[in-house]
Amino acid sequence: MRMLTLTAAALSAFAASAFAQCGSSCSGTTATSNVVAASNDHHAADIVDTAVAAGNFNTLAAALKAADLVDALKGDGPFTVFAPTDAAFAKLPAGTVEPLLQSILLYHVASGEVTASQVTKLTDVTTLNGQRATIGTDNGVTVGDATVIATDIMTSNGVIHVIDTVILPETKSIPEIAKGAGQFMTLLAAVEAAGLSETLMGEGPFTVFAPTDEAFAALPSGTVESLLEPKNRAKLQEILTYHVVTARVIADAAEKLDTAKTVAGKKINIAFRNGELFINRSQVVASDIQASNGVIHVIDAVLLP
Repeated sequence: MRMLTLTAAALSAFAASAFAQCGSSCSGTTATSNVVAASNDHHAADIVDTAVAAGNFNTLAAALKAADLVDALKGDGPFTVFAPTDAAFAKLPAGTVEPLLQSILLYHVASGEVTASQVTKLTDVTTLNGQRATIGTDNGVTVGDATVIATDIMTSNGVIHVIDTVILPETKSIPEIAKGAGQFMTLLAAVEAAGLSETLMGEGPFTVFAPTDEAFAALPSGTVESLLEPKNRAKLQEILTYHVVTARVIADAAEKLDTAKTVAGKKINIAFRNGELFINRSQVVASDIQASNGVIHVIDAVLLP
């Protein structure tokens, strides 16, 4: 399921063919009426067959085939699919989808059957690529940057909600996100000194409890400088890996845990007190910062094993 079976060039050919087939019928209004009609006519069909029968999801169908995800979405499920129309794919700059095809498609799928009435009560939804997509209800219903233009197309293995824009997951790794934030320069220097940069840029997924520069500055004078010395590399690695869990643990899931085993092999204590999340004695001051290979929670003190 995780391997691409067609090249980017082949996907482009698929997409070009899809756009040619779609023609002027790719408008949101037509997509809405067609997919509802397809659902009514083929109420026993699965998600993939329902989308194909609608005639306005040719690019999505081609992309699913190229990413070898057709069989997965024809499985038992149930799944919730936020399905971009052909017009939605047509709005993307050339070359946007192909390099991250599978990740992007999985970002449009959630496990379980989430109907429109349930979606409007959510602030986000966890997708099959591991990242969360934000749900908004201020002006209609939005998923990420997309507007939901049709809801509750029921199929034999889940539900389809039609969206007018392809939603794109975060593509930067944990170190790249941390660098862009500007408040983790000491952490990044330590990760580099410990030889862990490539590891944290790998597939993961990882959960990183990231101390800010202020958190490192609060350590006793000379501590950081000492840890950055080559002779103390093993100790630095132990401390840094004590801040990492090998899973994508979002905040509301962490709240239900008492402990978690870190990459260092030692457990951290997790507590939820007075509406605040604590890791050992450190408070989580910002949570659920998405990265392509995991999630970052910002903490106000360095964790020491």
